Amino acid sequence: MTDFHSDVPLRFIGPHYQGAATQRLRDIFNPADLTQVGRIALCDAEDVDAAIDAANAAQREWKRVDAKSRAAILHQLANAIETDQATQREVARLMTLEMGKPFPESMGELANCAPIFRYYAEMARDEAGKVAGTTQLGSFQHVRYEPYGVSVHIMPFNFPILLMCWTLAASLAAGNACIVKPAESTTLCTLKFMEHFKVLPAGMVSCVPGDASTAQRLVQSERTHAVAFTGSVAAGKAVAVACAERMKPAVIEAGGSDPMIISRHAPLEVAAAGAVTAAFHLSGQICTSAERFYVVDEVHDEFVARFAERTRALRIGHGLERSEIGPMVSEAARAKVIRLVDDAIAKGATLVCGGRIPEQFPVGWYYEPTILTDVTPAMAIFHEECFGPVAAICKVKDFDEAVRLANDSPFGLGASLFSTDLAEAMEAADRLEAGMVWVNNPLIDNDALPFGGWKMSGMGRELGRQGLDAFRRSKMVIIDHQPQIHSWWYPYSDEVFYQG
Repeated sequence: MTDFHSDVPLRFIGPHYQGAATQRLRDIFNPADLTQVGRIALCDAEDVDAAIDAANAAQREWKRVDAKSRAAILHQLANAIETDQATQREVARLMTLEMGKPFPESMGELANCAPIFRYYAEMARDEAGKVAGTTQLGSFQHVRYEPYGVSVHIMPFNFPILLMCWTLAASLAAGNACIVKPAESTTLCTLKFMEHFKVLPAGMVSCVPGDASTAQRLVQSERTHAVAFTGSVAAGKAVAVACAERMKPAVIEAGGSDPMIISRHAPLEVAAAGAVTAAFHLSGQICTSAERFYVVDEVHDEFVARFAERTRALRIGHGLERSEIGPMVSEAARAKVIRLVDDAIAKGATLVCGGRIPEQFPVGWYYEPTILTDVTPAMAIFHEECFGPVAAICKVKDFDEAVRLANDSPFGLGASLFSTDLAEAMEAADRLEAGMVWVNNPLIDNDALPFGGWKMSGMGRELGRQGLDAFRRSKMVIIDHQPQIHSWWYPYSDEVFYQG
């Protein structure tokens, strides 16, 4: 057993950090200056099996804990998260160093973690089944919910702690034990956050660092029983197929290329400010970032001017300094953005601002926040998820054309509209093909409302009642408290034959 150290390859099997058995290691570098932050293990069979063993043993006891006691323990966990500010600051610092997120945003992410455990503690205590209207007298007919067993949580780099807590909270409240496979680039902050889970019974939460092969072992194991995944479409498909082959339930959140419509009725100053946040928050590395903009002709030029003015005011820099735009997570991520921007310009797009590596940051994976206009469906940026600080703008004649083009995508995670026209707001809610629609307030979520996408953006839901149901299965129960012989039982009476 050991304490957490960023330079020691560890696994966490609650409540202990342990040296990883694997010999496969990876150094973690700060994307802002390429200095080494630490070293992680890429866990193999021995580490994975140890976590699965502990989780199954713990879950056999956890599922017997009554709902009130389980809720009390989850509230204790929330208390631990809220009160241990020293751990929170270190988690936030590591998150910033590992993936470049500005430190205030790292702290803001962590501030939203404790409430989700409180929400699901009470949701599971309040909602455990349903009594149906009986189909015959003397029969008590109801449904009850029970846990699957052990859930696997495969996490992304962009919100490594909050998105983990979304699904962990629901799964624990439902009665499961949990195993986390963090993103390689945010393993250290995830491991440090595990400090909080020491308040739970042994083995209830484990963290197994690793790569795709580690995740594959966890998903394919016969001793894990449900999966939550957030990541790319390609990886999401692979997870979904592996789960389908084993009849294993899965929640898949696979990203998107979200549209934003700027109506002729848009409050342009508000729209420009909202667009900056929706497009460039976390350097555009958010699954619900606005990437495709459809701006109605008569407000196009004014909107672009206001949008560009606000964009040019954003500060680029290290996440531990005063900045809004940190580095992208990796060289490969930036290379994809450069490819898509270059393709768009080559095919006729106009570069309004950005479109280059900032001169003052030759080291690190920085890219300037970029606005393109005159973008058309012929350009790759309208069909691929960019996942970078780029807003691609298409001028449209009216609201109807904007909705049609917004829906012309294989993705369907979120969609946004800026308009003060109530009819347009209602039409957008009805007609936009996405799992989430925002009017005049992009990116916001709510613990009590389901989060997830349509089409290639995934299946299943996180948050809300549906987020809890993702980690529990139903059981129909019929109890006849006045036993009797029924007329439809064998052997059939003469009257039954005569009626036939």
